[in-house]
Amino acid sequence: MPPVTVLLVDDQRLLRDGLRILLELEPGLEVVAEAEDGQQALEAYRAHRPDVVLMDIRMPKMDGVEATRRILEHDPQARIVILTTFDDDEVVFEALRAGALGYLLKDVSGSELAAAVRTVAAGGALIEPSVARKVLAEFARLPQPPPAAPYGELTAREREILHLMAQGLNNRQIAERLYLAHGTVKNYISRIFDKLGVQDRAQAIVWAREHGV
Repeated sequence: MPPVTVLLVDDQRLLRDGLRILLELEPGLEVVAEAEDGQQALEAYRAHRPDVVLMDIRMPKMDGVEATRRILEHDPQARIVILTTFDDDEVVFEALRAGALGYLLKDVSGSELAAAVRTVAAGGALIEPSVARKVLAEFARLPQPPPAAPYGELTAREREILHLMAQGLNNRQIAERLYLAHGTVKNYISRIFDKLGVQDRAQAIVWAREHGV
């Protein structure tokens, strides 16, 4: 079985060296490239196509949030874990909105980090417990979902797309599943937002799950 390949992105050489040692002590993991800023991360991702990217937030030239966004624009299937010393709310939500599948603080152990890499490589998502509490608290502050009536206003295709969104599929995956153009899916999702009275994907998913979609 081939190893899980990893790209390390951090502006501190010493920390990258430490992370490389920790990860390569674990069976089945291989660090294939390193980058010291977001721009280098884009280039390294294109060159090596790693299974998982471990991404710092605060870096020169391009920060980790923007690098995450740009990598996912290039490859919507990219799997990125934010690994940082920062756990303030705005950084958390910006990283998750950008498309990160995991968010860990740098005080995790080597075994915890390796487990996170394997989880994300296998298709899962992982958020450090203290960060998860912030995310749940943010969802709790979202406006209450509208009455169930708007769901009846959705067309059959819009309901199907909302159901796939609630399952965690991104736009490109939905397009592939339904044999639609990527732009067509985006247009459907905009209409879904309008009909449900929500502002973004996160609110639409919360609405769907609240109503058992």
